[in-house]
Amino acid sequence: MELTVWGIITAIVVGLIVGALGRLVVPGRQNMPIWLHLLIGVGAALLGTILARAIGIATETNGVDWGELLVQVVVAAIAVALVAGVGGRRRVTR
Repeated sequence: MELTVWGIITAIVVGLIVGALGRLVVPGRQNMPIWLHLLIGVGAALLGTILARAIGIATETNGVDWGELLVQVVVAAIAVALVAGVGGRRRVTR
């Protein structure tokens, strides 16, 4: 399994976009800074690239690999929602 430079760049860009949109996807107020959303999104998108290559979805194409991109977006969106949801539940209101 070999990660290409293009796959890593795509994962970072997708992670930044999905991480930034994570605040809009998750209902309620999140007590997380935007940089944390971006960081979570990038990490999850890189994990999505590795996962897509491991299960054979990612292929070498001349354009955008839509299967790999879909896996990246799904993994990144789930990770942002989970971390924002878990962090939001820890807050105690009076």
